Amino acid sequence: MEVMICERFRYSSLSILSSPSARHHISLPFSSSVKLKPSSSYSVSCSLMETNNSKFTDFPFVSPAQKDLMLDLVSTLENRFHSQLLPCSLPPDVQYYQNHTATAQASLHIRPAHNNSPVDFVLGSWVHSELPTGGSLDITSLSAYLNNSTDAPNFVFEMIRSSPTMLVLILDLPPRKDLVLWADDLKTFYEDTQLDKHRQALEKLPEVQPYFSSSLYIRAVASPAAIMVRILTENGGVERMEEIIRDHLDPISKQVLGIWLDHCACAKRVVGEAERAYLKKRDGLIRNKTIEIDLGSSFPRLFGPEVANRVLEAIKDYFTVITLYSNYTQEREKRNENESDKS
Repeated sequence: MEVMICERFRYSSLSILSSPSARHHISLPFSSSVKLKPSSSYSVSCSLMETNNSKFTDFPFVSPAQKDLMLDLVSTLENRFHSQLLPCSLPPDVQYYQNHTATAQASLHIRPAHNNSPVDFVLGSWVHSELPTGGSLDITSLSAYLNNSTDAPNFVFEMIRSSPTMLVLILDLPPRKDLVLWADDLKTFYEDTQLDKHRQALEKLPEVQPYFSSSLYIRAVASPAAIMVRILTENGGVERMEEIIRDHLDPISKQVLGIWLDHCACAKRVVGEAERAYLKKRDGLIRNKTIEIDLGSSFPRLFGPEVANRVLEAIKDYFTVITLYSNYTQEREKRNENESDKS
C-alpha cells in the first residue's frame, strides 16, 4: 500500500522510539546481538539472481529469520507472476543509495507488469539508518499494487525494527473501494477468506500489542482486518524475537500472501468503466499524497536533497497515476466547454 511507504519514514528516534520500553533497548545495535549468516530455507526465482536485483535481496542488516521470510515472500510473489513482470529498470544509483556519511542506506526494487496483467507493479525495499542515540532502524517491505482492471485490494507487508527486541509488523490487504458502499467486497475479500483470524492468532502472544499509527490518514486507508502490531521481547531477548518471527510471523505472512494471490490478484473481477475511473482516481490520490507529504519530507532528511530528489523522481514514474487522470479530465472538460460555447 502506498501509505505504508509513508509510515516507514515516520519511524525515527522521535516517534517509534518514544515509548520507554523502546528507549531502554535502542542503545544496543542489532548487528551486535545477532551475527548474520547465509539463509538456507528459501528458494528464489531466477529473476532474483539477476545483478540489477542483488542489492535488494541481500537484506544485509536484518536477522536470519527476517531475511528468510523476506526472501520467501519475494520469491513466492515473483514466481506467481513471473511471466507478467518486467525486469527492474531503475538506475543503479536508485536501486541502491546512501547518504554522504553512509549512516543511512537503502535499496529499492520496482518491477512493472505487462499491460495484460492485473498487477500494476511490485515494489520492495529495505532501509537501514543509524540513529543518533545509538543502534539502528531497519525496515524491510514488500508491496504489490493492482491496476484498475480489477477492484481487488493491494498487498502490503512491512517489518520495522528499531532494536533487537522491538519490532512493528504491518500486514494488510488495503481496500481500494469504500467497503460501506461496496459491502460485497467486505464479504468477498475479508469475511469469506477469514482474514481476521490471523490477526487474532498473533495477538494471543503475550509479547504482541496492537500498534496504532499516529497518522489518522494511515488508519483510515487500512482494512478492517489489518495486522498492525508492536512486538516487545524484553524478557526473552533476541532469541525470543527470532522465535516469534520464525514460528508465527513467517507462517501468518505467507498465509495472508496466499489469500491475496488466490482470492484477490488472480480472481476474475468484472469492473465497469465508471468503477475503473474511480479506482484510477483513488489510487492516484493516495500515491500522490505519499510522495508530496511523506516521502518528500522524509527522504531529504535521511539521504540529503540530491539523493532524495533522484530517488523520488524515479518513484514518481510509478506513483503519479493521478496526474495522467487529471490531465485527461481537464482536457475533456475544456473540450466540453468549447463545444458549449460554440453552441
